[in-house]
Amino acid sequence: MTFKAIRNDKTEAGQTVRFVDMDPSELMDGDVTVHVTHSTVNYKDGLSLSGKSAIPRRFPMIPGIDLAGIVESSSHPSFKAGDEVMLNGFGLSETHMGAYAELARVKGDWLLPLPEGWSRAQVMAVGTAGCTAALCVDALVAAGVTPAQGPAIVTGAAGGVGSVAIALLAKAGWKVLASTGRASEADYLRSLGAAEIVDRATLSAPGKPLGRERWAAGVDCVGSTTLANLLAQTSYSGAVAACGLAGGMDLPASVAPFILRGIKLLGVDSVQAPMAPRRAAWERIARDLDREKLAAMTTTVAFDRVFEIGADILAGKVRGRVVVEIG
Repeated sequence: MTFKAIRNDKTEAGQTVRFVDMDPSELMDGDVTVHVTHSTVNYKDGLSLSGKSAIPRRFPMIPGIDLAGIVESSSHPSFKAGDEVMLNGFGLSETHMGAYAELARVKGDWLLPLPEGWSRAQVMAVGTAGCTAALCVDALVAAGVTPAQGPAIVTGAAGGVGSVAIALLAKAGWKVLASTGRASEADYLRSLGAAEIVDRATLSAPGKPLGRERWAAGVDCVGSTTLANLLAQTSYSGAVAACGLAGGMDLPASVAPFILRGIKLLGVDSVQAPMAPRRAAWERIARDLDREKLAAMTTTVAFDRVFEIGADILAGKVRGRVVVEIG
């Protein structure tokens, strides 16, 4: 029996990305086979779907970095047929065939059971973006930064990581500043817990090496000049968790914030993060993320709309999270 999938192939003319019918024998090695029912669309997925990125490191490749589904077969001791599971990262869509298919074969060590009381659609509404946001909040907590020191700022606030970060930070007692270039999303961001809206333009232009202290903590999804300005305006002994590069991979900053204010720049990775911080992040999500707010930030689409949503997310047109119904 064949299954429906999106596949990246490489030809002399470049990459092709299209729907195909595949045989299970074409999947990669793994000790758990999952019937995929839900996925999501992240910025990295948009890049993979464009056929113009270096995300796939081998071909053929199935894009999609997040999946939720039901175990069809397993030789892994922790999972059996019928179990509901989820997977975020671990090289899906890069080095291992990913989520945009009705069937996936993966390593059981990469899988997590669903949090109690959560559905497959809900965990994909969180996805890598939400897990990354929780990892950022956990990193700020581990760095010893507290709401008593001042507000927290979130850049790329209307996106997936930003939306969940706002909700989690507000739940943790922070006054949250939401930086966005989409003024029309102000009411949406306030509904998630943002206290103030910051115009993206005030952070995207080159600034001073050291500016007025405006916030104690930050979650940055943008990088480049925006991250440099966040660092320059972070208050004494504050911290910024950096997890994205939508604005660029460069960092035109100086050492001044680090040596004169003692701030911390915390790098957050969600692809190869060990299981212990992943579990802690999902525990925070299950405990602190208001599911009504999650529903308000989520749109659900059919599998055949993935290319459309991928293009929209690269163009900055997607608000919050998108759940894809696969099977």
